[in-house]
Amino acid sequence: MEILILGGTAFLGRAIANEAIARQHTVTCLARGTSPAPAGVTFVVADRDEEGGLAEVTGRRWDAVIDVSRQPGQVRRAVRDLDTRHWVFVSTGNVYAAFDRPEQSEDAALLDPLDGDVMESMEDYGPAKVACERAVSVAASSSTIARCGLIGGPGDASGRTGYWPWRFASPTGDDVIVPDDLDFPVALIDVRDLASWLVTAAEQRIDGVFNATGPKTSLGEVLETSRQVAHSEAALRPVPLDRMADLGIAEWMGPKSMPLWIADQEWRWFATMDTSRARAAGLVTRPLADTLADTLDFERTRDVPRQAGLTDEEEREVRIALDAER
Repeated sequence: MEILILGGTAFLGRAIANEAIARQHTVTCLARGTSPAPAGVTFVVADRDEEGGLAEVTGRRWDAVIDVSRQPGQVRRAVRDLDTRHWVFVSTGNVYAAFDRPEQSEDAALLDPLDGDVMESMEDYGPAKVACERAVSVAASSSTIARCGLIGGPGDASGRTGYWPWRFASPTGDDVIVPDDLDFPVALIDVRDLASWLVTAAEQRIDGVFNATGPKTSLGEVLETSRQVAHSEAALRPVPLDRMADLGIAEWMGPKSMPLWIADQEWRWFATMDTSRARAAGLVTRPLADTLADTLDFERTRDVPRQAGLTDEEEREVRIALDAER
């Protein structure tokens, strides 16, 4: 097959390109060129924000186009200008209007689509992806729309999936600071598993909308599995949620944060989705322990700052503050 990947140099796009190359497909990646392209692809440097940004890949019929964009204008121009037998669009679970129940299906209510062509901030991420989905659905006669959950695994620069195994492997004391919400529902998909299924969707022209994430587990299970893959003897030190706020510890990701956890009850089931439709269409996900072990290997070689969790100094400061209350 001749596959065009709109992107292909960042986390998921690179994994898709590598998987397609491994399956002996001919792969072209189009991106801005801010990161190197994977080995074995034809790399086209272009700016998709420009009206004619896709000029170098038009005028031919692709077997499949795979797009990871979050900008509605980019997607609208792509479905207008490109000729392909099948579209694969990577969307997100953020398109859903509410997260008040576990494992909601693809038929759950969506947010209203973004009116404009440009997503100005992450607050518009869900509406922007809804607009992208609609552009593909209207224009493409055959398409896979994959609503992905949290994507983790080796290469996750954010540190959301790597922080916990890394922290247990590199404790700053006898315990590890964690939220006192061990039942918090968690689901994540290994980037390699998602990339594999997306290439399969392109090959088989799997038509429809699919939730794509890993099975539902809990924060407690993630922490215990992280401790095991790190061969750590550090104990968990759960901190009450109100005390987390007092200590200035944020949720989910970002500076001084607790990854994979959200205090807001309206977002409690954010990570979980019903993936039975995707699994019936061939999605297979590996055990959580395998993902966390491989991500820990990546964390040990990381050369860019982690975007989630506590630094060593921050965790020591939190521990001192907690000890002072005893």
